[in-house]
Amino acid sequence: MTTARRLDRVHEYYFSKKLREVRAMIEEGKPVINMGIGSPDLPPPQEVVDALHNSMSHPTAHKYQSYQGIPALRKAIADFYHNKYGVTLNPTNEILPLLGSKEGVMHISMAFLNPGDQVLVPNPGYPTYTSVTRLVEAEPVFYNLDEKNHWHPKLDQLKSLDCTKIRLMWINSPHMPTGTTIDSQLLRDLITWAAQNEILLVNDNPYSFVLTDHPKSIFQNQKDKSNIMELNSLSKSFNMAGWRIGMLSGSKDNINHVLKVKSNMDSGMFYGIQQGAIAALQQPQAWYDHINAVYQERREQMWKLAEAMGCTFSKNNSGMFVWAKLPEGQTNSEDFIDQLLHEKHIFLAPGTIFGSAGQGYIRFSLCVEKSLITEALNRLDK
Repeated sequence: MTTARRLDRVHEYYFSKKLREVRAMIEEGKPVINMGIGSPDLPPPQEVVDALHNSMSHPTAHKYQSYQGIPALRKAIADFYHNKYGVTLNPTNEILPLLGSKEGVMHISMAFLNPGDQVLVPNPGYPTYTSVTRLVEAEPVFYNLDEKNHWHPKLDQLKSLDCTKIRLMWINSPHMPTGTTIDSQLLRDLITWAAQNEILLVNDNPYSFVLTDHPKSIFQNQKDKSNIMELNSLSKSFNMAGWRIGMLSGSKDNINHVLKVKSNMDSGMFYGIQQGAIAALQQPQAWYDHINAVYQERREQMWKLAEAMGCTFSKNNSGMFVWAKLPEGQTNSEDFIDQLLHEKHIFLAPGTIFGSAGQGYIRFSLCVEKSLITEALNRLDK
C-alpha cells in the first residue's frame, strides 16, 4: 500500500520508539530507572475515583455523550478558571472539553490552517506542535529560545518576521521542557503583536499548578478573546494522564470553529470520566499543596543527581521537569543519554527531541519516586 505523502513529513514519536528499547532492557532483567517521560506516578484524588465508580449506574452513563461535554463539566471548568486564575469564561460557548489536550493541538490546526500556511513553533518545544503542523500540510517556522534570554520568546525577532503566511503561534507557559514562565508584560505584548498581525495565539497550559506560586492564564486581564485560545489539561495537575481529559477555551466563534472539527472526529467523552473530571476540578487547595510537597522533595533530590552528573541548571523554574545543561566538554545530548542508559541503566530525555535548540541539554522527569532518584545517585558512584 502507498501511504499518504503527509506521513513522509513526520516521524514516529521519539518516546514511542525509545520506550520500546527501555522495555526490552527491562524484560532482559536490566533495572532501568525511567526518568524520561512526564507520566505522573501518583494517584488521582480519591474523590475522582469515587465519582467514576458512582456514575456507572446513571441511566445515560453508557450512551453517546455531547460533543461539548455535559453542562456540569463545562460549569466546573468555568468555576475552576474563575477560582484559580481569576478569569471569567462563559460555560455555554467559550469552553470545549477534549479527549486530552493533545487532540486539541490537532483540532485547532485543522480548524485554522490551510496547506502552505505557516505556524510559529517554539524551539525547544513540545514536538507535537511541529508534527501536527506538518500533518495538516502547513509549515512550521521555529522561533528559537535560549538560556541567555531565560528561554523566553524574543519579541524583537518576531517583529522582524514576514507574517504574511503566519496564521498560528504556539506558546507554552510554564514551558516544557525548560520550566520557564512567560513574564506577564511579555505575554501582553505577544497578544498585541499577534492581534496586529492576525495571528491566533494559543497558550498550552498543562503545568500551571505544578511547583508554581502564581498560576497564570492567557486570559488574565484580557477582555478580547478573538485572537487568543488556551489549552489546559487534568493530566499533570491531578495525576490523570491516562484519563485523557483536556479543555480548550476561547471566544464563542473560535470554539465553534474547533467544534466543527471535533464533532466529526469523536462521539463525546465517557460520562463517568466527565464526572471524575468535575470532582478533580473541585479539589481544595490542600490537594495542590500535597502534590507540590512531593514534587519539591523529588526536585531537590533530582538537583543532586544533576549536580552529580556535572550538569548545570536553574532552580527558579516550574513544572515537573528539571532542564539541565550537559557537563562541560559534552555536546551531544543523545550520545550522553545512550551512554547513561546502557552503562548505568538510567533513562533521561535528550534535549534534541524538543528541537535543535535543545542540543547540549537533557531533561529529568519528577514522575519517579524519591527512592529511585537516590538509587540513581548511588549508581553514579559505582
